[in-house]
Amino acid sequence: MGPFDWLPHAPLEPLHLGWLAAAGVEVAVLRLDRIDPLISGNKWFKLTEHLAQGRAAGATGIISLGGAHSNHLHALAAAGKRFDFPTVGLLRGHPQDTPTVLDLQAFGMQLHWLGYGGYRARHAPDFWQPWRERYPQLRPVPEGGGGLAGARGCMTLVQQARAQLSGLGWDDYHGWWLAAGTGTTLAGLVLAEAGAHRVYGALAVPQDHGVAQQVGALVQTGFELLDASRGGFAKVDPRLLDFIQATEAASGLPLEPLYTGKALLALQTEVEARRFARGTRLIFVHTGGLQGRRGFSLGFGGSNGTESALKP
Repeated sequence: MGPFDWLPHAPLEPLHLGWLAAAGVEVAVLRLDRIDPLISGNKWFKLTEHLAQGRAAGATGIISLGGAHSNHLHALAAAGKRFDFPTVGLLRGHPQDTPTVLDLQAFGMQLHWLGYGGYRARHAPDFWQPWRERYPQLRPVPEGGGGLAGARGCMTLVQQARAQLSGLGWDDYHGWWLAAGTGTTLAGLVLAEAGAHRVYGALAVPQDHGVAQQVGALVQTGFELLDASRGGFAKVDPRLLDFIQATEAASGLPLEPLYTGKALLALQTEVEARRFARGTRLIFVHTGGLQGRRGFSLGFGGSNGTESALKP
């Protein structure tokens, strides 16, 4: 099961927007959305350690969880298709043919729908036992590719960004800003930074979803979480949509409304409130997820980045 020698490159690009210029704050975007047409965003990095540990334990594939628009399951299924290992998805709710689900099926992922109560039981101590018995050859991976293995897989992002600073004319930076769903990528950045730079997580889910506890189980200091959920996960409002469309028109940076759009809007709020001094330099992580835009009737134009066929 692999491969383990594929380490995609995420370009670091300057972001030019009026509200940043007015505040004297510089932002560069680590474009994880550009690493691959289908295995996109932070999901591959979170999977790498799980794949390595699975291979070491003799597993031949992966079984994991997600919803009907899951970026994690989409990247996992695409990786399984491209690199020829079996994948199984345990899905929240009842069968539905979303664009994501249709892709999962096309990529060869075996799907099981758990309902809503069954999915809520995913944190129970005995949740995985029947699935281990049914699929003994597969490695169970937490929702979103989380846990310490997922965080360790994201540590390489710090090295990738630092290697490109000179191309921006930067000799250093002051912190990171990114959306937080499970907090796994954030924890990986904190581990890699080892206190050198602060990591700010814009919560895509309400604070009662336990992200702070999940992150705190992996790292204790060096980060800050801010509520950017705008009332709940997948809650979309006109202010957010207007911001996304205006940002895309002004900068060409593609966003989606669940993670990157909310995270960048939260950054604008903090910048305009003078949270950051003039001269501050931040790295914004574009965590991908553009395929999930297809599940919303938002009137977005342009490509969602998933048209290319899978190729070895």
